[in-house]
Amino acid sequence: MTRSRNILSRFMPRLRKIVGNEQLILSILALAVGAAGGGAVILFRQGIAQVQNLFYGSTGEGLFVYAQTLPWWRILLAPTLGGLLIGLLIYYFLPDRRPQGVADVIEAGALRGGRMSATTGLKAAVINAVSIGVGASVGREGPAVHLGASLGGWLAKKLRLRRAHSRTLLGCGVACAVAASFNAPIAGALFASEVVVGHYALSAFAPIVIASVTGTAISNVYFGDFPAFMVAEHSIASFWEFPAFAGLGLLAGLLAMAFMRGTVLAENVAGKIPLPPWIRPAAGGAMVGILALMVPQVLGVGYGATDAALQVSFSLALLIAVGVAKIVATAISLGFGFGGGVFSPSLVIGAMLGGAYGIVVAGLSPELSSGPGAYTIVGMGAMAAAVLGAPISTTLIVFEMTGDYDITMAVMVAVVFASLVTRDFHGGSFFAWQLERRGLDLKGGFESTLLRTLGVRQVMSLVSELVTRDVGLGDLREMLQQSKRGELFVIRDNGELFGTITLADLSEVAFDPTVDDLIKAGDVARPRPPVLSAADDLEAALKLMRDTGESYIAVVEDKESMLFLGGIDERDVMSAYNRALLERRREELGG
Repeated sequence: MTRSRNILSRFMPRLRKIVGNEQLILSILALAVGAAGGGAVILFRQGIAQVQNLFYGSTGEGLFVYAQTLPWWRILLAPTLGGLLIGLLIYYFLPDRRPQGVADVIEAGALRGGRMSATTGLKAAVINAVSIGVGASVGREGPAVHLGASLGGWLAKKLRLRRAHSRTLLGCGVACAVAASFNAPIAGALFASEVVVGHYALSAFAPIVIASVTGTAISNVYFGDFPAFMVAEHSIASFWEFPAFAGLGLLAGLLAMAFMRGTVLAENVAGKIPLPPWIRPAAGGAMVGILALMVPQVLGVGYGATDAALQVSFSLALLIAVGVAKIVATAISLGFGFGGGVFSPSLVIGAMLGGAYGIVVAGLSPELSSGPGAYTIVGMGAMAAAVLGAPISTTLIVFEMTGDYDITMAVMVAVVFASLVTRDFHGGSFFAWQLERRGLDLKGGFESTLLRTLGVRQVMSLVSELVTRDVGLGDLREMLQQSKRGELFVIRDNGELFGTITLADLSEVAFDPTVDDLIKAGDVARPRPPVLSAADDLEAALKLMRDTGESYIAVVEDKESMLFLGGIDERDVMSAYNRALLERRREELGG
C-alpha cells in the first residue's frame, strides 16, 4: 500500500512535466475515472445479480414474477437473513456504523474538498449489493454513484490535487456512474454538476463530460446500447392536457413528501425498538418479506414492475397497491438500516402514480388523453425530481430514455410543480434531509457552505497576548495599554485557559498603584469565556462572535481539556473567507 501511494504521489509531477497543461491533465484523469467507474458499475450490478440468484434463484429484473413461484418461507427468509448479514457488515466494517450513499458524496464535495476513501467505497458497495440482492426495497443508482465518486475522490486524494480539481474528479465519478446506470451520458454530466459540483464552469464540466461518455461506452460494451426502459412512442393529444400534467406534478410532490417523511418515521421507530443496531436490518427485512408475500413487486430494485406499468399491464387497483406498498417497503428498508438508494424506488412509485393517474384521466376524457403509458413516464420524472432535488438532470434522464420531445415537455411541467411542492412544504431533497439528520445543513447557501470548508485551526493566530494568573496588576495594566486588541487571555500553569481580561473589566480600584502587589490577573479575569475548539469551522466561529458580541475569541484544543492554542479575530475570519471566495470564483470561471 505504501509503495502504491509513493508511486501515485510521484505520478502528478511527472505528468505535469510531460503534458504541461493542467486542463489536459484533468481530462486524462477524467478518462481514467470514467473507465474505472464504468467497470465498477458493471461489477456492482453483477454482484447484485449473483446475490439475488443465491437467495431467490433468479438474476433478472422481473424478480416479482419469479417470486410468485417460490414457497412463502423463502420470500420471508431471504430479506430477514440478508438483513442479519447486512447489520453485522455495517456494524463492524463501515464508518459511523451506517450505510453510505449519495448524501456522503454531497458532503465530501461541499465540506471535504472532494476527497473520499476507496476502501469505504468498496465496503459500502458490497453491503449495498447484498441489500438489493436479498430483496430490500432500495435503489442501485445511489450506491453506484457512491462507488464511482469514491474512486474519483480516492484518486484525487492520492495525487494530492487541489480542492477544485478534487471536486471535479469527484463529479467525474458521479457522472460516469449515472451515465453507465441509465445509458444517459448527458444526464450523468448534468447530475454531477447540479448535485455535487454545484456549477457548470467549463474547467470542471469538460472533464465530467469525458468521464460520463467513457462510463457509458464501457457499460455499453457489456450490457449493449439499450435504454434503461423499453418505452413505446407517445404523443401529446392536446395542449389542453398540460394542466393534467401539472396536476400530476402536484400529486407527485405530495407523494414524495409522504415517502420522505415515512422514511423519517421508520428510522425513528427503528431507533426506539429495544434491539441492538445490528439486529434492526433483520427486523426490517422480516417486515419487507411479509409485505412481499402480499405484493411481491416491492422486492429489490423494482424495475420489472416499472416496465409492466410502462406497458400498461397493471390494473388501477394494482397500480395503487404497488405504489403504496413500495413506499412502505422502502421506508422500512432504509429506516431499519439496509444499504441502498432512493432513485429506483422513486421511479417505481412515480410509475405507479402516473399509471393510475393516466387511467383516471383517460376515463374522464379519452379524446384529450395521451394514454396511461405517457402519464407513467411523466410520473416517474416528477417523483424522482422531487425526491432527489435534481429537476434538470432528472428531466434529461427521461429524455435520453425516451428520445421523445413532446413527453419531455410534459415531464418538465410536472417536474416544476413537484419540485415546488417539496421545496416549499418539505424544505428540500431526501439527501438534504439525510445530511440534516447528521447535523449538517447545506441549505444555508453558498456562503455558509464555503465557511464550513474552512477550519478554525487554519486561521487562528498561534501567538496571542496572554498572561498567567499570578501576574501582578501593575504589569497587567501596562500590558493591556500596549495590547493591539486591548484584551489578554489568562491561562493556568498547565496551559489551560482560565479567562480573559480587557481594560473595561478592570474596576476603578485596579488603577490604584497601592494595590498593584495585592491583585493578580486571576482575581480580575472573566472566567469561562466563550471559546472555539480547533475542530470548529469558520461558520461556527462567526456565529459565536455574533451571539456573544466578541470579535476576538480564544481557541482551545477541545472544550474538555481547555488547553489554550491561540486566538481568532473576526477580521481574520473574513479575510480567509474572501480568499476562499476568490479561489472558488476562479474555479467556476475556469481559472
